[in-house]
Amino acid sequence: MGNAPSLPGKPGDGKKDQKDKNKKKWEPPVPTQIGRKKRRGGPDTAAKLPAIFPTTRCRLKLLKQERVKDFLLMEEEFIMNQERLKPQDKRKQEERSHVEDFRGSPMTVGSLEEIISDQNAIVSTTSGPEYYVSILSFVDKDALVPGCSVLLHHKHLSVIGVLADDVDPMVSVMKLEKAPTESYADIGGLDQQIQEIKESVELPLTHPELYEEMGIKPPKGVILYGVPGTGKTLLAKAVANQTSATFLRIVGSELIQKYLGDGPKLVRELFRVAEENAPSIVFIDEIDAVGTKRYESQSGGEREIQRTMLELLNQLDGFDSRGDVKVIMATNRIESLDPALIRPGRIDRKIEFPMPDVKTKRRIFNIHTSRMTLADDVDLEEFVMAKDDLSGADIKAVCTEAGLLALRERRMKVMGEDFRKAKEKVLYRKNEGTPEGLYL
Repeated sequence: MGNAPSLPGKPGDGKKDQKDKNKKKWEPPVPTQIGRKKRRGGPDTAAKLPAIFPTTRCRLKLLKQERVKDFLLMEEEFIMNQERLKPQDKRKQEERSHVEDFRGSPMTVGSLEEIISDQNAIVSTTSGPEYYVSILSFVDKDALVPGCSVLLHHKHLSVIGVLADDVDPMVSVMKLEKAPTESYADIGGLDQQIQEIKESVELPLTHPELYEEMGIKPPKGVILYGVPGTGKTLLAKAVANQTSATFLRIVGSELIQKYLGDGPKLVRELFRVAEENAPSIVFIDEIDAVGTKRYESQSGGEREIQRTMLELLNQLDGFDSRGDVKVIMATNRIESLDPALIRPGRIDRKIEFPMPDVKTKRRIFNIHTSRMTLADDVDLEEFVMAKDDLSGADIKAVCTEAGLLALRERRMKVMGEDFRKAKEKVLYRKNEGTPEGLYL
């Protein structure tokens, strides 16, 4: 009675419940990862994202707004200024801005080869090639002449200007503006040489009618040759002092230029300037620098020197008449010059400058000691009659050195001993350090 009776059940229910528990439940299939990028989520991924602050974008936005505002203000101010300007001021400002545009950019100097039309031309530059370019509208068309120097734009090489003075700066320097102080009176001796150079250079320029009456053509050029120190350059200075003609002086080494064709161009420019300023005298010192004998050479420098000499030959005796242009050359190595350079027709007179004789030495000593205070014991005949090979430049050096020796000892008079010491020193230097009388 105390225990409750068990309820009756169907047979086999316990086994069925056990089977239901052991049976697997249906689960969806696992999705495949092929062709898909695996996405990761969670706090780790969020922590790896870059930090974005709104202040950066705001600053950039504000900066752009400020720039736009400044640009608008500048444009508004420019428009107001343009409205205030008069028409004439506007035109001036436009011209000024136009000039400033070209002034601020570099320009190239070229040469005008040919004018095709009013708007186009062919120009060449120092680099070599020729270009077909346009001529800007504001360029003076009347000043454009084939061969003149023009200004080219550095990018498209358009002609933007004409150089009024197309004279080479080197030729402008060669022109002697101030005449030398030396005259014929400062030359000791050389009476025959002075007479010959007067007949060859001065008289054809001052009295050309004398040569017309005689029926002869005056000499085109003169060459002065001789040992160093005999007065060749001094005589050329005296010619420049005495004549009123334009005097152009140049050293032969200046005609040797670095780039191909610059040497012949300089020679042409030199004679063109001489012809424009005629009557004129062209003095070329040390002509042996470019006038040496021609020979087969593989060196580009030697060939360029020979081209320069060929241009010089053409200018001396070409188809163009030289007119009132006389040429004086000087050298101390006439044997090394090309025969074509010194032949008659180009160089008509060859004037030799020998070593001074006794009479010439005496005159040179008197010229250089005329302003010196000499002591009573000075006997210039002792030095004049000496058998030393003293040139005019050596005699001048002896007098100068004697004065310096007296000045060193604080004396206002030059003594005979000073002249002897000065002579020994000058001869020692002239003989390249060999004492006088060492090998006698």
